[in-house]
Amino acid sequence: MTAQTTLEREAGIERGTDRNVSKAEIISFEPATGAEMWRGKVCDVDDVVARARRAWPAWAAQPLTNRMELMRRFANEVRKEADNFAATIAREVGKPLWEAHAEVEAVINKVEVSIRSYAERTSQRKLDSALQGKMAVRHKPHGVLVVLGPFNYPAHLPNAHIIPALIAGNAVVFKPSEKAPASGEILAKCFNRAGISAAVMQFAPGGPAEGQALVAHEGIDGVLFTGSANTGISINRRLATRPDKIVTLEMGGNNAMVMWDTPKVSDAAALVVQSAFSTAGQRCTAARRLIVKDSLYDTIVPEIKALADRLIVGAPFDEPAPFMGPVIDNAAADGLSESFLYLLSHGGKPIKHLLRPDGTLPFLSPAIIDTTAMKDRPDVELFGPILQVIRVSDFDEAIAEANNTRFGLAASLIGGTPQEYNRFWANMRAGIVNWNRPTTGPSHAAPMGGVGLSGNHRPTGYYAADYCAYPVASGEMEQPRAVIGVGLK
Repeated sequence: MTAQTTLEREAGIERGTDRNVSKAEIISFEPATGAEMWRGKVCDVDDVVARARRAWPAWAAQPLTNRMELMRRFANEVRKEADNFAATIAREVGKPLWEAHAEVEAVINKVEVSIRSYAERTSQRKLDSALQGKMAVRHKPHGVLVVLGPFNYPAHLPNAHIIPALIAGNAVVFKPSEKAPASGEILAKCFNRAGISAAVMQFAPGGPAEGQALVAHEGIDGVLFTGSANTGISINRRLATRPDKIVTLEMGGNNAMVMWDTPKVSDAAALVVQSAFSTAGQRCTAARRLIVKDSLYDTIVPEIKALADRLIVGAPFDEPAPFMGPVIDNAAADGLSESFLYLLSHGGKPIKHLLRPDGTLPFLSPAIIDTTAMKDRPDVELFGPILQVIRVSDFDEAIAEANNTRFGLAASLIGGTPQEYNRFWANMRAGIVNWNRPTTGPSHAAPMGGVGLSGNHRPTGYYAADYCAYPVASGEMEQPRAVIGVGLK
């Protein structure tokens, strides 16, 4: 395997391994300890889809207000389960407990955001047209939708698809990441305990084979996916001849932060560290590249390194609480280590080395490397705590370098003037463009998505209602009225 192939392999969120999936069952492991976390049977795809199809018509026929009320009951079920839910997420994906609690809170908050979104984005409208009667615009659900979730936010990210889909009247088949089935099971059970049947909201554990079978299944009306670009491209290719199926792809990014003139050096460094190393760099919106004005380099980069040196890396329940936990598994840690060595051997200059204190566990230190001198910087998503630094001489070069990627999810300008931010916003090819804010933590009260290899122009977040229902235009009159006024004998 070449180093370039190693880098490309690291472009994905979803990386199935034989350790996680067998033909009959699925097993997840705690990254921080290697201990077995959860074991269960792989779903029967045909049976799951058949049950969802039978249940969907009755669910879609319920009044919208009933479905919204059931979502509120779901939020209450999550509140009851919050401590156990957060502990399960922390154990299964390795994130610090404080971050897992924040994820559970985001699951709860998604309900009211989605209710407001559906009311605004899919509102019913009627237009009177005198003798032509009325023109009505209403929305219908698609049918049975598959939600494919990632491991890094095993509750919040699939939930961001599931709630809008259920509100719209769709039945949902939810396949969590094979690395996080325990978290997915709790999420599904909260829906079921709220009064949404296990046929309308199906929990379908499995590995890549089950995911592929669900995508291709004739009984599925659409696929709502969050994960790697590689997997998203495969889904898009598989359904390229099926325009009847709705496909939403929320993928990753080779995201850029541009550092420009600012007196707030400490604050700027904190924004960079938050963006690059939160969740051990395992966020689709994480900053992968820091593009620095040459004259600021010697001021800001040492500040960033000093702050990164202070970050605590540890297990989810450690005291004091860690900033970063491990990456998801040893295969990911191995790939990231190989990728860092590739950058070093092709012109990268280490600022802070990637360290792995225990080769049997996937804990990695935050790493920073100057790749300015690299002739061909690989355009891949290194899904972990590696930040590349690139020096530039002027603002146009900074924007060009930030856009030097096939991805287009998130970008942020740190410092600069309002005029420079206007230029940055106008010229950046990304779905999220921030100023003096991190690239991470987008609001789900706003659209969340990207362009290029980061998405297919169907953003999630507040705009999720758009892909969960389709508009139907109706010309309506209470009595038939028509004449033929020309061309008759």
